[in-house]
Order: sequence, then C-alpha cells, then structure tokens
Amino acid sequence: MAARIGYDVKPTKIGPDARDELQQLLENLHKHGMLRLANDLVCANSRIAKVAVDGLNKEGTLNALQNLSLLLMALSSIPPERFQKLVFAVTDALDSAGRHRPEPDQDEAPGLSGAYRMLNDEDLWRSLHPLIAGLKAFSQHLDRDEEKPISVFTGKSSAA
Repeated sequence: MAARIGYDVKPTKIGPDARDELQQLLENLHKHGMLRLANDLVCANSRIAKVAVDGLNKEGTLNALQNLSLLLMALSSIPPERFQKLVFAVTDALDSAGRHRPEPDQDEAPGLSGAYRMLNDEDLWRSLHPLIAGLKAFSQHLDRDEEKPISVFTGKSSAA
C-alpha cells in the first residue's frame, strides 16, 4: 500500500496580515518623518534630558508645579455637587452683572434716602448674608500662620 501524502491547504488570503500591516506602518512612519524624529530623539537623549531638568529646576517652574498641585488638592476635597453649585452661582452672577444697566432716570447716586431704603431691604440682606459669611471665612484663613501645603491638606505637621 502506498504512503499517504501530506498536503496542507493554505487559506486564501482575505486581507493584509500582521507582517503586511507592520510593513505599511513602518513605511508610513518613514514617509512622514516620524522615524527620523524618533532616531534624533534617541541620539539627543542626554541633551534633551539636560534641557528638561534645567527647565524644571528653576524656582518659577517649581512654584508653578506646587501651586498646580495645591489647586488640584483643593479641588479634590470639594464634592462635585457643591462645586457645581458654586460654578453655576458664579456664572449666574457674572451674567446678571453683565446685563445690569442703571435705570435711565437714575443718573446720580441714590443719596441718603436711597441708602436708607437699601438698609431696610430684607431681600438685599438675605442675599448679602452668604457673601459676608464667605468674606469672614476668607479673612480668618488669611490671618492664620503659614504652614507647609501638605500639612494644611493632611492635617499632619511636617518636619521643618
């Protein structure tokens, strides 16, 4: 009896395989100059690192990074619902201030009688109360002694 012949039928090629895609990617990177840029970056590695370190080692850059991290820490401590309320309140206040126009017959300051009427306006005092409370808290915080930012955020004292 004759020995069986091994014959594997190769599947029909439907689209590009991984090697074709890689070759196409390499060709496109070369065509658009990305390979040259990558090679130049690798060759200039020490010079680029020196420029980056020198730029980061300046007092202004360090201050900016610390201030940005403080801002992010402060934002992380505010619940989104409260922050949303604050942002939209500021937006409404700016819109209202932008639309405010003095009445045409009111060319002068309100005078003593107008100021007296404002003192008796309950709606005015109700709307000013949150602003006054906020200014008090702001003033109290400014009167505190300076601490390291991480101590303020965590509540733990840091070694000086």
